Amino acid sequence: MNVLLLFVDGIGIGSNDPAHNPIVAAKLPVLRSVLNDSVFTDSNARQSSRSVELRPIDATLGVPGLPQSGTGQTAIFTGVNAPELIGRHFGPYPTTELRPVIEGQNIFRKVLGLGKSALFANAFPKQFFEYTRSGTRRLTVTSMSAMLSGLKLLDADALRRNEGISADLTRERWPELGYPDIGTVTPAEAGSHLAELCRHHSFVLFEYWLTDHAGHKQDMAWAVEILERFDAFLGGLIDSVDHTALTILLTSDHGNIEDLSTRTHTRNPVPLLITGPHRHDLAHRITDITHISPALVALLS
Repeated sequence: MNVLLLFVDGIGIGSNDPAHNPIVAAKLPVLRSVLNDSVFTDSNARQSSRSVELRPIDATLGVPGLPQSGTGQTAIFTGVNAPELIGRHFGPYPTTELRPVIEGQNIFRKVLGLGKSALFANAFPKQFFEYTRSGTRRLTVTSMSAMLSGLKLLDADALRRNEGISADLTRERWPELGYPDIGTVTPAEAGSHLAELCRHHSFVLFEYWLTDHAGHKQDMAWAVEILERFDAFLGGLIDSVDHTALTILLTSDHGNIEDLSTRTHTRNPVPLLITGPHRHDLAHRITDITHISPALVALLS
């Protein structure tokens, strides 16, 4: 049994209003095909079908204010209520006091401790590695978790071999970053590449953060574009995986893109979308974002 965690930054469950919610406005045929011809909104956030479980889960964790990425991602990837621990929501990067929690309790470390293989599937350009070598500690929780667990982050060579996934899925920006030999792929091709990686690792994490950026920019056209790109990516993934052997869980750290009437994050619940043989058990066990890491580690144990 292998597990894929699709972390989609800044995507909550909002209203059924296409004027403000690009999830409703976008053409998302793959998502609609698995959700009974619907998308997740506040009136349609709990579903069960032959292949998928959808639930709304809490990202506020009992702490006032708007959820943020530093504490929210720490909660997802460690199982620790990070905003409660430090007394506030904080982001986009984790605080210094959260670093020991991330180092000792992140999901990569726990999976590796089980004797299983783990992979952070995002590929990074040389600029990222130069940035980390400079000594800065301003890293996202995902990157920090992987690095502090001893995982080798994927680079341009991995991307060329289709053994890593570009954060934008299509690789469009890589020539601008100094890699003129790296051509584009379709989102569906990127999805099939991720499916292949899942065959070789017990646990795989892929992070898609363009959703959060689009939410902050309040740009409906761009938000629709990056959601439709991700939907096509899901299509390539779903068409290529062995659904009897891989459990896929999609979730987020906080709401944002689902309400373009505001530039800030929201306190909306976030989606928990699960497919695969253990979807029913996971759907019952996870009611907020701190439950995700413990549930997936238990599944792999």
